[in-house]
Amino acid sequence: MFKPNYSYEKRQKELAKKKKKEEKKQRKLEKKKKSVEKDEETSPSID
Repeated sequence: MFKPNYSYEKRQKELAKKKKKEEKKQRKLEKKKKSVEKDEETSPSID
């Protein structure tokens, strides 16, 4: 019999976490960017 490769499973889990974290970061940046654009449109420009 062979033993399971736990280091492989751990690596896959870490990669999945990293990917999920990166996607979350991108969503937050997009949301922030949209809110900033919306604020710029609604706020009057002072010259």
